Amino acid sequence: MAKLTKKQKEAQAKIENGKTYTVAEASALIKEVSNENFDASVDLAVRLNVDPRKANQMVRGVVTLPHGTGKDVKVLALVTPDKEEEAKEAGADYVGLDEYLDKIKGGWTDVDVIITMPSVMGKLGPLGRVLGPRGLMPNPKTGTVTMDIAKAVSDVKAGKIDFKVDKTGIVHAAIGKASFDAEKIAGNARELLTTLVKLKPQAAKGVYMKSIHMSTTMSPSVAIDTKRFTEQ
Repeated sequence: MAKLTKKQKEAQAKIENGKTYTVAEASALIKEVSNENFDASVDLAVRLNVDPRKANQMVRGVVTLPHGTGKDVKVLALVTPDKEEEAKEAGADYVGLDEYLDKIKGGWTDVDVIITMPSVMGKLGPLGRVLGPRGLMPNPKTGTVTMDIAKAVSDVKAGKIDFKVDKTGIVHAAIGKASFDAEKIAGNARELLTTLVKLKPQAAKGVYMKSIHMSTTMSPSVAIDTKRFTEQ
């Protein structure tokens, strides 16, 4: 195991061993222990008591973070010519169809989100091997396959993110930046956690949220009390 640096030791010492914090406490503390020399992402890792291998226990959804992600999200709108102006006015960074499909075939994936229309999905099918592993394949469940292109682009730009439980039962999501004030970090965290509760599968038995941890890109993690996360 790599030795901790002086800064890492100081950060670790600020977190009380074995203690779980409220969201507000964790959000304030995470700013104290984040000592990266860049604006690090603030992440939540939520371990759920579900078996993702079973279809009736899959947890997947979208949430619009009230204070945004702090990230300039690059959006590609793959649309027919009649929808191009709508996508541009909504703020899409790249707008078009066949020329971008060709670029993706050539390996170009320099975007964060792809939004498209139901009629275009057939053309995207063959690109699944490129887009799938990068989490870029549009999906109606996340609102990225729609006829309301303007709303979809605006929502993503405003802080809409999608999340999905991984094979180990954990949901990972970036909920802001270390430069956010603690109140904004806490507000975004509560929004995601509340959404996860609403998505609890009926087939999930027992305690649903087993653990919640907040961290930045390189900081130690702060454990959040799973029973008190709605507290202000």
